[in-house]
Formats: sequence, C-alpha cells, structure tokens
Amino acid sequence: MSHRITVAEALVKCLEAEGISTIFGYPGAAICPFYDKLADSKIKHILVRHEANAGHAASGFARLSGKPAVCVATSGPGATNLITAIATAYMDSIPIVAITGQVSTEQIGRDVFQEADITGATEPFVKHSYLIKNAELVPEIVKKAFYIAGSGRPGPVLLDIPYDIQQQFIDFKYPENVEINSYRPTYEGNKLQIKRAAEAIKTAKKPLICAGGGLFTANARDLVQSIAEKANIPVICTMMGVSLMPSDHPLFLGMVGMHGCSAANCAISECDLLILLGARVGDRAVTAIKERDDFKVIHIDIDPAEIGKNLPVNIPVVGDLKAVLAQLSEIIEKCDNTEWVKKCRSERICLTATENENKIGLNPAAFLEKLSNLLPEKCVVSADVGQNQIWTASCLKLNGGRFITSGGMGTMGYSVPAAIGAKSAAPDAEVIAICGDGSFQMQFMELATMIQHGINVKVIVMANNRLGMVREVQANNYENKLVAVFLDGSPDFVKLADAYGIKGEYVNNISEAETALKNLINSDKPYILQVKVDENEKSIL
Repeated sequence: MSHRITVAEALVKCLEAEGISTIFGYPGAAICPFYDKLADSKIKHILVRHEANAGHAASGFARLSGKPAVCVATSGPGATNLITAIATAYMDSIPIVAITGQVSTEQIGRDVFQEADITGATEPFVKHSYLIKNAELVPEIVKKAFYIAGSGRPGPVLLDIPYDIQQQFIDFKYPENVEINSYRPTYEGNKLQIKRAAEAIKTAKKPLICAGGGLFTANARDLVQSIAEKANIPVICTMMGVSLMPSDHPLFLGMVGMHGCSAANCAISECDLLILLGARVGDRAVTAIKERDDFKVIHIDIDPAEIGKNLPVNIPVVGDLKAVLAQLSEIIEKCDNTEWVKKCRSERICLTATENENKIGLNPAAFLEKLSNLLPEKCVVSADVGQNQIWTASCLKLNGGRFITSGGMGTMGYSVPAAIGAKSAAPDAEVIAICGDGSFQMQFMELATMIQHGINVKVIVMANNRLGMVREVQANNYENKLVAVFLDGSPDFVKLADAYGIKGEYVNNISEAETALKNLINSDKPYILQVKVDENEKSIL
C-alpha cells in the first residue's frame, strides 16, 4: 500500500528499509530537504569536517559491516569534495552509496551557484550513477543503487538529486526485489573449471595461494584458511589482503610485492601453481611474478574483467569467492607439500630491530612489534598512505584483527575517517589509525568528529618531519635532490589534540613505547601518540 510523501522523506524511508543505521555527511542548501526529514528518523548522522572524509568514513563502515554504507554532501563543491573518496572506494571495491544534492532541474546546465556536473565528473570511477529527474522513480532507483553497490564486485554508486525533486510528492512504495536485465553477476563457479583447479592443485609440486581484498568482501577468510590447511598450501597476500590469516599461522608467509617480505616474494618467484583469490594483481604486486614454462595460474574472481588483465591465466573461474571456495573445498584432496612449505618458511625473516633504548627516534618495526603484542584479538588497524602504510602492513602482526587501508588509489588522509567509520560499525572493537605527520595534517579536523559523536578512535602519528615516501623516492632516483618534502611548521600534535580535549603523549625512543601504547589502548576515550621516527628511515626495514 502506498501513500504520498515528499521525495526527501522517501529517501529517508528507503535508507531505513535498507537497514542503514548510520550515515556520514556534510549538509548544504541543495540537500537540506533531505536533512529536514532525516531529523525525524532514528538513523544516526555523523557530521564530518570535510566531505571527502564522509566518503572515507562510509568506506570504513562498509568494510567492517560488509554492507553498503552511505555518505551525503550538497551540490557543487560539496559533491566535488566527495570525488576522491568515491574514486578510493572504486579502486578498492568498497560498496558505498553517495547521495548528493543538485541545483533545481530548470537550472541544470546554466552555471548557477554551486552547480557541478557530478555524475559526469565521477563517471570513470563509479559502478553506476543516477541524476534523478523523475521523482516517481526514486524508490526504484535507490533499491537499484544498493543492489548494484553491494552485489557482484562491490563499488560506489552515486545518486544526484535536484533540490526541486526532493520537494515533490510521490506515492511511496519501496520495492521488495530488484532485477536489472543488463546486470547479472555470476556467483556459482563453473563446475568443470573448479574440477580443473582441484586437479591442478593435486598435481602441483609448489602450489601457492595469493589472496587479496576480495576475501573480505566475500567473507571467505575461514574458507581460505581451511583449504590451505587441507591441501597444505602456503599463503601470501596483497596489501588489501593483510590480516586475512593470523600472522603466526605456520602457512602464512606475509605480504607480496615491491614493498612485501622476502618469504612471500621468494615463494611467488618459485611456485609452479599460483592460486589468485580476489586479487587484481596490481602493479605493486605483479612485479614479483615472472612467467615461466612450468608456471600455471588459477584466478578466481567475481569480476571477469580482472581475470587475465595483468597476468595470463590457465584456469579462470568467475564467481563469488565464498561460493567458489565452498565448491572447491568439497573436492580438493589432501596434499603432501611438506618440503615446499618448509622451504617457504625458511625465508621468513622477523622484521624487528634491536633498539638503543635511549636513542632519539625509534625503529618502526620495533615499535610495531610492541603494538602487536598489546593488541586485543578484536581490533581494527587503519593505516594511511606512505612509509607508515608500508611499515604497518609489513611489520604489524594481527591474529584475528582487521587491517584496512587505501590500496588501489593510495589516498593520503584516509586512515582517521576510515577508522571513525570502522568504529561506528564495530563499536566493541579496538580501532587504531596509524598515519604519518604529512597525512595526519590532511585529516586532523576529524578529531572534532570523534569528540562530538563519542567515537573512541586512537591515533598514532609517525612523525619524521618529512613526506617520507616522496623523500625516499627523491633520494633513490633523483640524486637525493629533495624538493617540497620538508614539513617544517607542523604543529605539536599532542598539543593540537589537547585543543580538541583529547589526551596524548610523545614517544621519542623505544623505552617509552610500551607504557605509551598501554595508555593508548587502555583509554576509554580518543587518544593520540606522537612517535618520533628518524627523518632518513626507509620504507623497507
């Protein structure tokens, strides 16, 4: 049964019907009709301090909840500020629905105040977008948006809604189901291809599993571990797959790629069968792979466009990872790869360092080892981009927790808002954002968001007064000619946090690390550590 309400109210009811409990946004005039009706809803709105951070927070929420999350902005600059977050979600296959206000329909194309063609601007990096000009279609379009965002290979969907459309009245009825003839993702894998994969695993002498972020999307972590254990296959991961298995698991070798560990890179260079699971084989990982005559590849992915795009594949399997791996686990046989596993494990190197306790500036690996020892099993670590990301992905040991970061786009300023979103989705988890002093200054305004909404996120700032990764590139490739990488003028981050009412402390050497980390983890409120790192520290430790 339908009844007449405004489109703005219908939008709210659509979100409620989709089970949305929290949204992240920043209002403006063009989206005010929606906000007016949102005030009457039980949906929690978290006001960020920059629109891009609404998108990053939605990304963090989606990654922990496993469902599409929502961000909202107004027209013009509000919408364009969302672009980086939308592109970031697209590259990492994160399901978000971005709602933007737009100028009234009769003003579109006239360059009026705060008009921007946001559907055109985001076209290269959305799964789909809608500029809604027919009010009656809003419930159907919203249903389609959530279906597209969360199904198949997940990704962002944009809803651009003109101001006048939000105010129109419609007969509201939210569809129970949705079908799009031109969009039908494949979920079950081809049985013949899965049988071929099982045979290849059985006959391989040096099989290797390489898992990416798709494992989290498909909620297939346990299946991967089960298959690895049953067939005695070593496992490596891409950066997006970090934390898919416990770091101390005897079959887990670590992260592969240009910033990866020696065990993973040696394994991928010597294996005779590579089993790619939910990984797009990006340029930072594929550098470790060299084609050989005895080298075969099984690639399982829900997106057929990714299979064979960056690496020739012998046995492609299109389908949802959870469904395909469940099919595979039924027919896979136990294998004796003892010598191969032993050889792979012999390459494992402990990325820690003996530290002079009084040395000013600490070794990141030693610091992260202490953090690893203190983290509870139920934790989320959100890393930013730069040296801090490489250190964290390589050195942090998670045994049951979750690692999140911006992998494909490499977006600085991601960690804190993503941590806010993750904490909102998993309030019982310990959530820590790790960033550099460069990236922190792109996002520290979100400290206010934590305080306003009582979101208990902890922040670790690895401070070396440099744009560390760029400095390293310039040192290695440009004869150490350093340009625009010095962060002189940066604030004291502990004092800055104090201005927001957040406690914190300095860690200048390794002797101070354990006590400071305990204070951070034991705090029931946001907390910040400013960690001194040598300005010449390298990303590969």
